This record gives sequence, structure tokens and C-alpha cells, in this order.
Amino acid sequence: MAAHNALLAQLRGDVLERLQPHFSLVDLPAGMPLAHPRTRCARAVFPLAGVLAVVQEMPDGTSAQVGVVGRDGMWGLPLVMGGGALPLRVTVQCAGRGVALDAEPLLAEFERAGSLMRVVLGYAHSFYAQASQLALCHRHHSIDQQVSRVLLMTLDRLPSHEIPLTQESIARLLGVRREGVTEAAGRLREAGAVACRRGLFEVRDRAALESRACGCYRVLKDDACAAPLAGRGRFVPAVAPERRQCIAGVPG
Repeated sequence: MAAHNALLAQLRGDVLERLQPHFSLVDLPAGMPLAHPRTRCARAVFPLAGVLAVVQEMPDGTSAQVGVVGRDGMWGLPLVMGGGALPLRVTVQCAGRGVALDAEPLLAEFERAGSLMRVVLGYAHSFYAQASQLALCHRHHSIDQQVSRVLLMTLDRLPSHEIPLTQESIARLLGVRREGVTEAAGRLREAGAVACRRGLFEVRDRAALESRACGCYRVLKDDACAAPLAGRGRFVPAVAPERRQCIAGVPG
């Protein structure tokens, strides 16, 4: 099976050889949780396909997306940043598959200060820059601009022009009312940028969609750390059958 994760593809051969026995291949069905607020992270997950949404939750119940993770990255940065629990919820936004790695072998390799440390810290820089940019986006840009950005950032991490997202899920990501997303989607449809079906956006005119997104999308797209999205990274996991798991096997 050919699969892709740009971070794993950057690791040296000796590092992959040490980690390979600890990899588990996991299914990532849409909507399933990978992390709960204020719960310590137990494993890292490197998506091979699909998209994860990282959402910050507030005590009053409001929330907003602070990160998007696809085959360009990983979930599990808290493990190498001290391991403390964070007010974050991570869910599978678009279904796929991934490679899970328990905390112990990940940290053992990280502490060797080799290519894993270099790759993961580089990704951490990119991820937290993304989180900062999204915070500005939520504060300063219109719902129309944000909906366009969400669609484009998701599209960049999928293999086709179809985006399996509902208007309700986009509203939750943005922390806004569904009616606002419905109106924004209607304007995108009228402009010929997208076609909407139940639970699915089909991008018909990417240039039109980009013209309606805020500048945050271009900033994130042009980030040098986002280069793996171009598809240069390839990683083919050799996972033993007994280490193939469903998402229920990936707590934290």
C-alpha cells in the first residue's frame, strides 16, 4: 500500500528502522475523537490520508479551530512539549488512515536528538504559527472569507476536488451560527466557486474560491514549512497485521 506522510518521509533510514516495530496502522473514520480537552496525550498519530481538526475549547462552551493536520503533519506535539494536558479537542474532520506511535518509543527516539527531533520541532514551529494566524483570522475576517479559507485548507490536504464537510461542521470549526455558513456557501455557489450537496462541497473554480478567501490562507500556503503539501513526501509503512487497529486503539 502506497501511503503518504511528509514528516515520516523526512526521517533517516536508521530512525525509521528503530520506530518501525512500534508503528500501528489505524483507521480514522470521520467524526471520531483523537484527543479530549485537558486529557494527556498518549500517542502520536501521523495521517497518511484524511484531515484532522484541532479545536480550542473555552470554559463557556465556545470553541474555534486552531489547527488543521493532514499528511503534512501529526497530532502528538504535547508529548514532546512537556506532555501536559491542553484545552484542545482533536477530531477526524475527513476520513482516512494513519500511523500511530506510542509515547515511549517516540520520546526515546526524540531524546536521541537526531532527525526525529529536527523534523518534529520544525513542524511544531509551523503548527503554532498556523494557530496564531487562525486566531487572527477568527478575530478580523468575515464568515465568507473564513469559510473559503476552511475549504481551501482542507482541499490542500485531500486527493480530489471534493470536500466531505457539512455546513454544521464548518460552523463548529469557526464558532459561528450555521445560518451564517449557509449564507456564505450560497454566495460561493452563486459565484460558481463550489457546488454543494448534502455533506459535500465540490470545488468548481479554485481561483474564484481563493479570491474570496482572506489573506490568512495565502500566508499559511506560502509558509516554507507547508512545502510537504505539494506531495513530495512519501512514506510506505510496513506494519505487521497484528498491529493494525481501529481508531478505538488510539486514545489521547
